[in-house]
Amino acid sequence: MKAKKKVCKWYQLCPIKYFVEQGKLDRKWINEYCLIDNKKCIRYQLEESGKYHPCNMLPNGEIMEELDY
Repeated sequence: MKAKKKVCKWYQLCPIKYFVEQGKLDRKWINEYCLIDNKKCIRYQLEESGKYHPCNMLPNGEIMEELDY
């Protein structure tokens, strides 16, 4: 039986979704983090703890200077 996907609760507000929709990032970021509610996402961890994180931070914590919101 195939596991059901559980979308991250922050997905609709996350800049990663926006960047993928705009063609600025590969869809792999959504598939590997957002659509499986991956708690290893650094953005998720920071959001949950109420800590600042820039919009151009990838789920793995890398900052992409060329991304702008």
